[in-house]
Formats: sequence, C-alpha cells, structure tokens
Amino acid sequence: MRLLSLLLTVSLTLALAYYIYIPLPDAIQQPWKLMILDAYLRTAFHVASLKQWLGFDHQTRSFRQFTFGFEGILKEFLSTESSAGAVPGVKVSDISFAGIPVRVYEPPAGGEGHLRRGLMYFHGGGWAVGTTKKGPYDITNRMVSDELNTVVVSVEYRLYPDVHFPVPYLDCIAAAKHFLSPEVLAKYSIDPDRVAVAGDSAGGNLAAAVAQEISVDDSMSVKFSVQALIYPVLQALDFNTPSYLQNQYIPVLYRTSMIQFWLQYLNIDLSLMPEFLVNNHSALQHSSLTPELRSRLDWNVLLTQKYKKNYKPVIVEKGSEGFLKRVPGLLDVRAVPLLAGPEVLAKCPRAYILTCEHDVLRDDGLMYVRRLQDAGVAVTSDHYEDGFHGCFSLTSWPLEFDVGKKALRGYLSWLQNNL
Repeated sequence: MRLLSLLLTVSLTLALAYYIYIPLPDAIQQPWKLMILDAYLRTAFHVASLKQWLGFDHQTRSFRQFTFGFEGILKEFLSTESSAGAVPGVKVSDISFAGIPVRVYEPPAGGEGHLRRGLMYFHGGGWAVGTTKKGPYDITNRMVSDELNTVVVSVEYRLYPDVHFPVPYLDCIAAAKHFLSPEVLAKYSIDPDRVAVAGDSAGGNLAAAVAQEISVDDSMSVKFSVQALIYPVLQALDFNTPSYLQNQYIPVLYRTSMIQFWLQYLNIDLSLMPEFLVNNHSALQHSSLTPELRSRLDWNVLLTQKYKKNYKPVIVEKGSEGFLKRVPGLLDVRAVPLLAGPEVLAKCPRAYILTCEHDVLRDDGLMYVRRLQDAGVAVTSDHYEDGFHGCFSLTSWPLEFDVGKKALRGYLSWLQNNL
C-alpha cells in the first residue's frame, strides 16, 4: 500500500512538473516563477474553453473571471487597499469622460498656481481582458501619480467579445479628446504642454493610434507632448517576423495567442488562423497592399542584423483571394499604426518605446522606432535583453521579476525627464 501511494505521488509530481515545465532561454531570470504563472493562465484558458463548450459562458468572459479571481487570491499582497497605503495621498475617482468609464488618479501635490503633469493610460490584454481597477495597472498608475506629481487617467474601454474594432479605439479617442480639452485640463490643474499618452501591448496599440490621430487633428488646441509605448502590438500583416518565430513558444504571449487576439479584435473567423500563420492574408496578389504600404513594415529593411538574425522574409505569391477587401481593418491605421504614412509620423510626439528580446512583439516596436526616427521624431528605445512579454506588470510579490522592476523604473525615469 505504501509503495502504491509512493508511486502515485511520484507520478502526479512528474505529471505536474511536465505540465508546468517550458524550455526558456537562459537570459530569462526566475524561470520557474514564469512557468508557474504561465501554467495558471493555460489552465484558466482550458477551463474557460470547457465552460464555453458546455454552454455556460463565452470563453473570454470566463477567462477574465479567472484572472480577476487570481488577483483576488493575491489581494493580501496586491490589493487596491494595500497599494493605497503606500501612496496615501493619491485621490482615486471612478468617473466617465465622454461617456467612457475612466479611473482618475490625482496626486497630493499641486493645487492652485501649481500645474501638474497629465497622463492617459490604456491597459493591455489583447483588446479582450484586463482592467485598470485591479492589480498591477492600479498600482503602477498610483506610483506614477505620486512620484511624478501627475494626474493619471486610466481608460476602461470596451472589450471583446462585446465589441470589435473600431469600438475600443473609438472609446479611447473619445476619452483622449475629452481629457485634452482646456476645460478638463484646467479642472485638474494640468499643464497643457506636459500631457502624455501611454499603454502596454494592445494598450500600446491604442496609444500609438490615438497619438497619431490627435497629432493630425487641427481641431485640437492641445495635443499630447509625449507617447510611451510598452511592447506595443502594431501590425497584423506579418506573423513571421524574426521575433514572432524566435519567441513563438515563450510565455506569456505565444504566437498563436497573439494571432487569435488579432482575429477576435478584427472580427475574423478563428478557423482562418492557418492562413495567418503562413502570411496568406498578405500575399503579393493583394493589390490594395501596395509596395509603399509593404515598405512600412518591411523588417528586412527596418531591423538591424542583430534582430534579423538568420531569418528570411515569408512572402506569399498567392493567398486568400479578396481577403483584404473583406477585412479592411487589416489596412486601417487605427488598428495597424505601423502602416501610418511618414507625413503622419512626422507630426507625432516624441516617444519612448520599450521592447523585450523574448517577446513576439519585439520587432513591431523596433520597426516603429525606426519609422518614427526616419520621420524626424525623437525616440528613446529601451530594450531589455532579459525581458519577456508582460514583465512590465510583474513587479510585486509574489509575481515579482527583477526585469519587471527595471522596466517600470526605466519608464518612470523617462517620464520624469521628458514629460
């Protein structure tokens, strides 16, 4: 009986280790912590898929509940209350800007005659998950507000599956225009020359698109002075860039997961994922994808050899006929900011772009750095060789990574010196 119990324990232990273990590059520090986090997220995804199959709820809504539940488990360590204790002077208000829910963080300093910085933040999560009101985003925005004497406005834009593109973008641009109005800036004692827009991942996509739109809108008397993009997702036409291939199995954002986020956002049938994996959706036969447009995301030109490595472009002659006409969002700069023309980029505010070596989105960010620089925009490129997608938000115990703390401190320092 003891032997049977021992064998069962060993078997279960090995099975658990096999489920958790993922080969990771040596550069990634604290690998087991990342593996355990990824195992939890994978389990949550599988359970959410099962619930949808059984007819209980949409997979994405269930997955959101699981991630919120995980934050609840860690409430003793990552709660709003505990973070508020660290920055007791920050005032938090849940209101709306132009009908869009936002959370406003007001620093204790300032007041009449003392103008403050302003920052609008869009959270990540593949346009499908995430919230400004819990966990890392809440903690980070409190830190920014307190340390930099900044009024931070974090936007709760609508998410998939309730909406698709362009609704999240429209929510963000509406909130941004409201925030930049002279009346609102005056209400919060914000210096109109010191207002930033920022975001991570899908939020970085929204921040880049909003910055572009505001920069060319002549009706706006106040515009963003800087933009800060944290591993932004910027294009959906080439899923065979060096970083997509190099990091396709690196947690917490796999290549197939990012493609699925894009399909969901653009309201494309998920069964078409194989077409996207091999770039059939951007084949040469598509006349709407002109050579000029292709050059705006040609990584073979825009990346240095260090990042191109030995990878070769995947160019398809004939793919899915008429696909781009059926899904115009693939060429819409509001969804794909990397496709913006040089005349638009030239008007954009100076930028901070954070990229991570072990992230499928690395090359999106690096190509945007190059394109902005070519358009004459001052850009600070902050690249972390030991970084992975999501690390920026992993700064508090027990989900604490050294690279995350470095990335957060680099972001804060740049804003301190440039905003």
